[in-house]
Amino acid sequence: MAGILINSLDDPRLAVYRDLKDRELARQGQFFIAESELVVRRLLASRFAVESLLVTQQRADEMLAATPQPTPVYIITRQMMRSIVGFTLQSGILACGRRQPAPSLQQIMEQAGPLLTLMILPEAASTENLGAMVRIAAAFGCHAVILGERSCDPFYRQAIRISMGTVFSMPIVRCQRLGDDLQQLRQRWNVRLAGAVLDEKVTPLQNYQRPTRLALLLGNEAHGLRPEELAQCDDLITIPMAAAVDSLNVAVSAGIMMYALTHRAG
Repeated sequence: MAGILINSLDDPRLAVYRDLKDRELARQGQFFIAESELVVRRLLASRFAVESLLVTQQRADEMLAATPQPTPVYIITRQMMRSIVGFTLQSGILACGRRQPAPSLQQIMEQAGPLLTLMILPEAASTENLGAMVRIAAAFGCHAVILGERSCDPFYRQAIRISMGTVFSMPIVRCQRLGDDLQQLRQRWNVRLAGAVLDEKVTPLQNYQRPTRLALLLGNEAHGLRPEELAQCDDLITIPMAAAVDSLNVAVSAGIMMYALTHRAG
């Protein structure tokens, strides 16, 4: 397949890369932008449709070989790429993907076996943290990531990049009424909800007896889990820390907890 050489930043075929930022893309509800070679290759191998690739001349041959027809591959100079992105993109590779409908909680639970691990993020405010936590969920075999109404978009460019493209394979559920869904998990599907908190009076992580069906709730970066979310938790667990440290980044906490909890599964 031959690439398409583009010589002007005003070319309308570059509009999705040039003019539309994350929020506009999300508002349209159709597209997202992926960057870096590994992430774009994972996008190409995923279930998501790829509208086009945008690459520098230096990366054109290898990405043309990796891209299935008839996906267009637009080729531009490094200087044009810098103008579009706003900084020097070392990989020289972008792609525009098309969003797919998110799975429902019902679909996730219908496919789940007896052993189940979920990560629930009621209010992840940082795209960087959200991307890291999706990657952590994938690394430790979570069956799905469940987002509350106030969580940011996992298909923002930074979240996709930090996730290393695992957003394309990890089932991600976006709840409209998280409180109702938490109740359903407990009562209908027999899932035990464990909330991660900063409180030396609750169960230390190393002492927690992991249930067969577990959902770990991780709170907002600033204020943690809200009272109404804590009220729905069956268990509260914490990571013991030295007195000089009062907290960890939520993604770091997610990695520690998921490693410990999934290595005790079964």
